[in-house]
Amino acid sequence: MSEPAAFDESSIPVLTEVMEPEADRPAPDAAAPAAAPPAAPPATPHATPTEPSGDEAWQALEERLVARVLDRLQDRIELTLEDQVRGNLAPLLDHVVARLASELRAGLQQTVEQVVARAVAQELAHLKSRSH
Repeated sequence: MSEPAAFDESSIPVLTEVMEPEADRPAPDAAAPAAAPPAAPPATPHATPTEPSGDEAWQALEERLVARVLDRLQDRIELTLEDQVRGNLAPLLDHVVARLASELRAGLQQTVEQVVARAVAQELAHLKSRSH
């Protein structure tokens, strides 16, 4: 099987980029004797269970192509999705962190003020009791 083509990271390949077009395939060697066309299968009123019908064959081909394209794209899709999520969440997280830091700073300021006020009050009470 041929090596998968390298695609631009920002693009998703189309089917013609993944599959080799019929016109690009090498022509059969002209010097080689022409092969006899395959013998037509005997006409049967219904297809056997082991032979897929025309619609089933097309459906199976479609499923294989979809699976093949998805396999090739899966890593790229995951990376692109992760980059987009990070890019969209970064400003939101920056805002949340800034707000949280501001609230923590205000809470810490209030706590320090209360502790200092209590310590000063206790020290003044201690000094008053010593002077009497």
